[in-house]
Amino acid sequence: MLQTWRWFGPSDPVHLEHVRQSGASGIVTALHETYDGEEWSATDIATRQAEIENAGLVWSVVESIPVHASIKLGTNDAAQYVAAYGATIRKLAAAGIKTICYNFMPVVDWTRTDLRFALPSGALALRFDAIDFAAYDVFVLERAGADEDYAQSIVEEARQRRRRFSDDDIATLEFNIISGLPGSELSHDRQGVRIRISEFSEIDAGALRSNLIAFLSEIVPVADEVGARMCIHPDDPPFSLFGLPRVVSTADDYRELFSAVPSIANGMTFCTGSLGARADNDLPAMAREFGNRIHFAHLRNVRREPDRSFHESDHLDGDVDMVAVVSAMLDEEKRRQAAGRSDWEIAMRPDHGHLLLDDIHRKTNPGYSAIGRLKGLAELRGLTKALAAHPR
Repeated sequence: MLQTWRWFGPSDPVHLEHVRQSGASGIVTALHETYDGEEWSATDIATRQAEIENAGLVWSVVESIPVHASIKLGTNDAAQYVAAYGATIRKLAAAGIKTICYNFMPVVDWTRTDLRFALPSGALALRFDAIDFAAYDVFVLERAGADEDYAQSIVEEARQRRRRFSDDDIATLEFNIISGLPGSELSHDRQGVRIRISEFSEIDAGALRSNLIAFLSEIVPVADEVGARMCIHPDDPPFSLFGLPRVVSTADDYRELFSAVPSIANGMTFCTGSLGARADNDLPAMAREFGNRIHFAHLRNVRREPDRSFHESDHLDGDVDMVAVVSAMLDEEKRRQAAGRSDWEIAMRPDHGHLLLDDIHRKTNPGYSAIGRLKGLAELRGLTKALAAHPR
């Protein structure tokens, strides 16, 4: 597997020379300053690529080209943003960058309630607390009808939790949930998120899925033409937030997308942490069923709780059977090699990582500190080598 590392550009506290020391050879990045559905400039792509190559690395994966809200909503102006998206794919492919990770989550991107959850070891992890989230949604954001989206027992527990929150607690929770995280398309304030949620009030899961399929029906032929691979990232977490639909959360969701747009260029980012937050997702089985469409992998682990809360655990120690997942992907690589596929090698990155040692006191992007990801990459590299030498 191709070992890669996510880098957020020149402002990233983890510099490229540090990435090179990790042993990863591929960089996963984007033009993070270009949002709002704009077509990327070939000059800006070349500049970013040169910066990476001058550090002795390769820009291997784009994560992400944001999908404009108009496309998700299926509004009349969606066509112009789809055209801009296709033009960006062509420019990236012309530069040799052909693996493109993206998501179709409405309003909020990956969401956590706690960015510094203390583990018994003293390390700090990312956590999604279902009660904290419900307390924010129902009693702070006061979203219309929010209390109807939760079991009454959850609402009552959230009510008690809200009563214990200080003003600082609320400010921190709000920042963690809606103020934007690395990789997110936009940042919001409280009123802004209310407005964005209301825009999707008439969009249910069926409509959102139809809009995704319409987008793929236009974009995948472009990817096919230039030899690119589209890799849709699962919802994170893989269930509804703020009453908004989620349509990339389960094996059935992926089956529908692949059936509707069958080209191999219509692929997936196999994120074990996102998919693993649902107990009903059998990740080793999914890795084998969808193996030929896994063009990129995010490898991380989670510990789940019965109420849908979870925290991010050590990469090899959680509810995801990482050994079985990696074994399935190595088998897939062998199948691709035997079939003569030029894209046989699956790019993977150690997704997220705990805050460890002096990184606890440094400025870092949540989930993307250096030391925690180094530890995760070392564990995954060891696992990969062991399985390659002794297949299951």
